Amino acid sequence: MAYDIRKVAVLGSGVMGSGIAAQLTNAGIPCLLLDIVPPNPKPGDDVTSKAFRNSFSSGAIAKFAKQKPAPLMSKRALEILEVGNFDDDMGRLAEVDWVIEVVVENLAIKQKVFANVEANIRPGTIVTSNTSGLSIKGMTEGRGDDFKRHFLVTHFFNPVRYMKLLELVEGEDTDPAVTAAVHAFGEETLGKGIVYGKDTTNFIANRIGVYGMMKTIEEMRRAELTVEEVDKIFGPAMGRPSSAIFRTGDLVGLDTFLHVAKNCYDTLVHDEEREVFRAPDFLEAMVQRGMLGDKSGGGFYKKAKGADGGKAILSLSLDTLEYVEQKKVRFDSLGAVRSVDDVRKRVAMMLDADDTAAKFAKKVTLDVLAYASRRIPEIADDVVNVDRGMRWGFGWDIGPFETWDAIGVEKGLAMMAELGIEPAAWVKEMVAAGRTSFYGVDGAADTFWDIPSRASKVAPESRRNLRVEHLKRTGGKVKENFGATLWDMGDDVLLVEFHTKMNAIDDDIIAMLDAAVDEAEANYKGIVIGNDATPAFSAGANIMALLMGARGGQWDMIRKMVGDFQRVNQRLRYSKIPVVTAPGGLALGGGAEVTMAGNAVQAKSELYMGLVEVGVGLIPGGGGNLQMLRNVYGSYALDPDFDPFPFIKKVFLSIGMAKVVTSAEEAKEAGFLNPTDGISMNGDFALFDAKQRALGMYEAGFRPPRPSRFLLPGTHGRATIDMMLYDMQLNNQISDYDRHIGSKLAGVLTGGDCSPTVPVTEERLLEIELEAFLSLCGEERTHARLEAMLTTGKPLRN
Repeated sequence: MAYDIRKVAVLGSGVMGSGIAAQLTNAGIPCLLLDIVPPNPKPGDDVTSKAFRNSFSSGAIAKFAKQKPAPLMSKRALEILEVGNFDDDMGRLAEVDWVIEVVVENLAIKQKVFANVEANIRPGTIVTSNTSGLSIKGMTEGRGDDFKRHFLVTHFFNPVRYMKLLELVEGEDTDPAVTAAVHAFGEETLGKGIVYGKDTTNFIANRIGVYGMMKTIEEMRRAELTVEEVDKIFGPAMGRPSSAIFRTGDLVGLDTFLHVAKNCYDTLVHDEEREVFRAPDFLEAMVQRGMLGDKSGGGFYKKAKGADGGKAILSLSLDTLEYVEQKKVRFDSLGAVRSVDDVRKRVAMMLDADDTAAKFAKKVTLDVLAYASRRIPEIADDVVNVDRGMRWGFGWDIGPFETWDAIGVEKGLAMMAELGIEPAAWVKEMVAAGRTSFYGVDGAADTFWDIPSRASKVAPESRRNLRVEHLKRTGGKVKENFGATLWDMGDDVLLVEFHTKMNAIDDDIIAMLDAAVDEAEANYKGIVIGNDATPAFSAGANIMALLMGARGGQWDMIRKMVGDFQRVNQRLRYSKIPVVTAPGGLALGGGAEVTMAGNAVQAKSELYMGLVEVGVGLIPGGGGNLQMLRNVYGSYALDPDFDPFPFIKKVFLSIGMAKVVTSAEEAKEAGFLNPTDGISMNGDFALFDAKQRALGMYEAGFRPPRPSRFLLPGTHGRATIDMMLYDMQLNNQISDYDRHIGSKLAGVLTGGDCSPTVPVTEERLLEIELEAFLSLCGEERTHARLEAMLTTGKPLRN
């Protein structure tokens, strides 16, 4: 049977339920969100009204606007999200293809809900639970065979939009075709990373992650370390997220964390490390006092006034449960690894050091690695599922077995032996068989050591998961310089990969973009511009080079640098072969301009894009003003019946207010992307999808677009915008220099000294943009803004 999931119902509108519903609508899937009717009406409540009866689910949606990080990629997602309640709307389950249960973790309640679900769904409807620990056998007790065949666990992680992990757990009766359908939908439509767990307490990620957190707490007391010291040690230095241990607890909620730990302690009676999960007294006391983390205003950390009266983040003393000012954390080992970019080298160096921080990190890490090895095959069949679970669910850069490989398997075993830590027997057997790493490479593919067969196997991966690492392994390099590499993606498509710091645009990148067009026009069918999962597609231009040039009066150099960037962006657009850009993460300033230079965009759904140059005292200089006018106004730009000013105003406010959109969907709405541009919900698929788009354009007979021309209002339009800026200055919304920059921007967007009846060419707009950019480069207050951004990372308002 083929399963086509077109509409989904979510039962339970709490944080997880509403988050799952939001992600479904982010992906364009209509969703019905149901919850109970409020049990305790207040005097005056109209208990028969939909507003009252649906208030739990509608109230959850109302909270979306205030939630940070935002669960929705666009407010328009709400158009396909409906609400209801269990009493009135369970009959509507017959409309849906998948029902996701997210009610309270109480077996009796879940059994009652599933009985109601079974009475209302169509045969063949998929039903799943988001439980984090209740058994499938218990939840499906009393249900029919068809229900059990279509039932499994789908365990999402919070916040659902941002956490990649989706754990799938099958029951004894689950039809493998149902699991395959949910896997494909979760990975391709919802953008999730799929791992397979067993029907055991807390599955994979929470079992290992909570063990690691509880073990850290246990060992920190022995090492006499503070909350902030632990978080510095087990943050980026050890390949973990900056939230580390205690900040993560505050984000999750300490009541939730305590519940998961207690669940482990209560149910894992045969776990050799069961006592690690016993909640310490201070954690019990914190929850009793309502110190739950961010949701209550304070947990292990709390925002408050510092000793100097300014804002401060205080940390908790675990001895007194009082908040104290954080002390500066200094360890030699942390200092030594700070500048090491390679996470595997960084972790190995950290564990080789000999100070207090390193010894603490070594003991906790080796305990976690050994524990993870002993949990196979109890919680998962292989190292791949465990590692992916920790990377995607807890934000680790490398999972436990990837960490062990970084240390060296044999070296790790020796270190464990010194500390009296016992790993699983299969690890020693693997080494005895001559295999000295959990992972390897076979051609372009990743391999792993399969425990049952005692042999190497290819790690399962979607064919759409195309990474630069694959191209490196197959010798696909065409050209390279310090700033970028040109790769052969196969099928006659080239990839331009940036690799400067934060992929900032510089002369090397511009040169490689030129080289890409030369090579592609001669020998290839298309170009993709993108990279693997990094924080930035490109965070902008190299402002250090710009500031040094401006300070030194090197105007010819700056003119050439900016002019070359304009020229190469135009060349990308009007090349005779299709150019597809694949941005994800940060695409700011010059990064946004490269994105818009292509003939099409295939964006990762998580995209943070904007033309933010005003923050450093400039305006876009690589063609960004032209590109935005083209996207927003271009279709109407030669029609005299259309007033250009509303279009210009939209572009002006976007650039002038340095607006940064927070998703690819928002980028479309703001005009950074076009309605026809593509979005890859799973960012791992973006390069493959972009390649297919380029090939499709070529095979469909691609021809470069005609250059745009624009009817613009000229000086009259600039004066209108300046009046708006004047009012903003009077109201202290902007500074006088902000107004000055805004006036320069307005001059570009309105076409300079043009006639409103004579179309302005792209070349002319680029000339006006370049002159305005250079004039701002020469101003001292712009230099001050550039210096502030370089030194503090924050814009200066002067």
